Amino acid sequence: MKYFKRLAPNGANGQILTHSNHLGTHLDGEIHFFTPGKDMAALTLDWLVGEGVVVDLSDACGDYDVYTSRMVEERVEVRQGDILIIHTGYHHHGWDQPAADEIAYMVKHPGPDREFADWCKRKRIRWIGVDCGSADHPMNTIVRDWMPRQAREADAHFRAKYGMPLAEFFDDSKYQLMHLEMFPHGIIHAECLGGDIELLLNQRCTIGCFPWRLVDGESCISRIVAFVDDERYERLMEVKSHCRLTKWGDIAGTLPDAAAALLPPRG
Repeated sequence: MKYFKRLAPNGANGQILTHSNHLGTHLDGEIHFFTPGKDMAALTLDWLVGEGVVVDLSDACGDYDVYTSRMVEERVEVRQGDILIIHTGYHHHGWDQPAADEIAYMVKHPGPDREFADWCKRKRIRWIGVDCGSADHPMNTIVRDWMPRQAREADAHFRAKYGMPLAEFFDDSKYQLMHLEMFPHGIIHAECLGGDIELLLNQRCTIGCFPWRLVDGESCISRIVAFVDDERYERLMEVKSHCRLTKWGDIAGTLPDAAAALLPPRG
């Protein structure tokens, strides 16, 4: 960010801002990977906002793990046409968190295989949100080439846990499948969620994503919000009052026991 004019001698301050569309919480648009797809301006509010569910997979997967549709359905009911928000817990490694670790956040987080992508298509998931650097497994992206030491760690993990080398599990036919195979079907995703997501784990609510109405935008910085009724909101804010917060006022780390005990029943 820089000033292109100042009060003296121009009479007003003005700034120029240059950034990636993938800065912070953002929505990957269809044309990010699918040239004839929709731009940001073509996404309507009645599509961006709707019923959905936040699923907590943090107890099921850790560094380099693969999550599945079964893990999701064991924890929440996912309905046809839902918005699906996936909590891996890796937002705890975001830059503003006490446990900030950008290697964990961007390079080690869990991700899905094609089985999960096919399930999303059958469920007609509207859009997906993840609380980490990518909706794809990081070792099924260019990150595998960029971070060779972590790629060797991941290969050892895949051999031990899944019985095959990393390059065999995620071969070229699966490369970045959550982008390349999903966007042509209109199933896009938001990345780098966080904020107060801990308050809604394994719960249903109305979810909204609010990018700019950016003509020709391939993706966009976005605000992602859960809508609840007033009574539920007051209960959730009571929970939050028992939590440690970041300097921005978001929940920092996992919920303390005293806060978790105040959460409403999940479902």
